[in-house]
Amino acid sequence: MPDGALWLVITNSSPALSWNVFADIAAIFQYQFMVNAFEAGTVVAIVAGAIGYFVVLRSSSFAAHALSHIGFAGATGAVVLAINPIFGLLAFTMGAGTAIGAFGDRIRGRDVTIGIVLAWTLGLGVLFISLYTGYAQEAYALLFGEILGISVQEVAVTALVAAVALAALVLMYRPLLFASVDQDLARAKGVPTLALSIAFMAVLALAVTDAVQVVGVLLIFALIVTPAAIAIRFTSRPPVAIVTGIGLSLAFTWLGLAIAYYSPHPVSFFITSLAFGCYVSVRLVQAAGRWAQRVAG
Repeated sequence: MPDGALWLVITNSSPALSWNVFADIAAIFQYQFMVNAFEAGTVVAIVAGAIGYFVVLRSSSFAAHALSHIGFAGATGAVVLAINPIFGLLAFTMGAGTAIGAFGDRIRGRDVTIGIVLAWTLGLGVLFISLYTGYAQEAYALLFGEILGISVQEVAVTALVAAVALAALVLMYRPLLFASVDQDLARAKGVPTLALSIAFMAVLALAVTDAVQVVGVLLIFALIVTPAAIAIRFTSRPPVAIVTGIGLSLAFTWLGLAIAYYSPHPVSFFITSLAFGCYVSVRLVQAAGRWAQRVAG
């Protein structure tokens, strides 16, 4: 844990807000652990917001959720073997992502199968934790996120993984968009839909591995699904929706980190609450707008 984060834990207190907004903002970055958190959070928010659009468009939200839980078993297994949990997480998510992607368009009818595998891997993760005789804080942190404990080296690894995921997403953007909108037509036009499905799930596995460090396995929807779900309700133009999703993901992450610095509560709670509150507000405003239109008509 970085020195700044350790000081906050020892003193069991949070900094106090003042009437000087600029001073409060400057205070957030006086510790290296907060700088690392904002750097990692920014990188993760960008890749999660970008790939989240395709997750929602392809109705793969449950698959994304399953990948994070399956990855938890890999993380805990790595802890037992005295390996960095991120490597175990990445190995399991990549393997599961490739297998799920191989189903292609048939994945829409495989929710039961994925759910069964998901439950088994969670049990496997619990077994690995019980076998570990040391302090399994690293594996536990992956459940709920531990962005305030991320190091400079881990920020670099996070950025590298995100760069690979974004580069792959850019390369497959046009055929992936075509196949996501109308897979039958894309297949008829010669688009390799099965290969695209596998490649997309592999990229999603990279994004999940990155996002887990911020919000954890159990809260992955906050950054990968919720911003994109909000953005799609405002526009049907893919580039605009992707940019909007990235912007929302960044806003949730930055605000969550800032609020958590001045609060004793965990960062993931604020990030997920901001995302949930925004989504509910958008749905309520749109529902009120439709009701007003019916009344006026």
